[in-house]
Amino acid sequence: MRIYVDESGEAPSPRRVRIFLAEKGLAVPYERLALHEENRTDAFRKKNPYRTLPVLELDDGTCIAESMAICRYFEALHPEPHLFGSTPLEQAEIEMWTRRIELSVYLPIDFAGATNFLSEASAARFREGAGRSLRFYDRQLSEREFMAGVGYSVADVFALSAIDFGLRHVGFALDPAWKNLHRWHTTVSARPSAAA
Repeated sequence: MRIYVDESGEAPSPRRVRIFLAEKGLAVPYERLALHEENRTDAFRKKNPYRTLPVLELDDGTCIAESMAICRYFEALHPEPHLFGSTPLEQAEIEMWTRRIELSVYLPIDFAGATNFLSEASAARFREGAGRSLRFYDRQLSEREFMAGVGYSVADVFALSAIDFGLRHVGFALDPAWKNLHRWHTTVSARPSAAA
């Protein structure tokens, strides 16, 4: 078993899996690839026709792509600690907030960094959209410690990887007025898994 990730460790989707596995206390070997090069080869296309990272390759050659699918696979094998929730209601709430974070935070931040095919004006609009979403999450976090409200979960993993990518690579900044979001970011960044 191995997981193909980017060699720099900066891409947000592979980082989600690394943080998730660190929270689970699982050690899986990583094969680090030059992003946009080694994952674009014909050989890699056999593992993932979309040629994106991460990809989990099982011992029998089965390949699972997409960070959410990989995290769900490991959650099913190793349910403790529950990062997708332990009751049907918790699972639904975590799924809901994770999806919202992916659509309203991760995608706008990702597009804000896509200035190789978007104009700077378009990228700026995506940054503004991510900012509006994070203002909303700041309000949500005034009533809860973590993103999904049921303890640290995969929703926090996805939010942290998206926000950190925006801060480091897209020119995104957290408004100082977002005190609840800053508190959350400090808390989740201090977890040992955040360094994975």
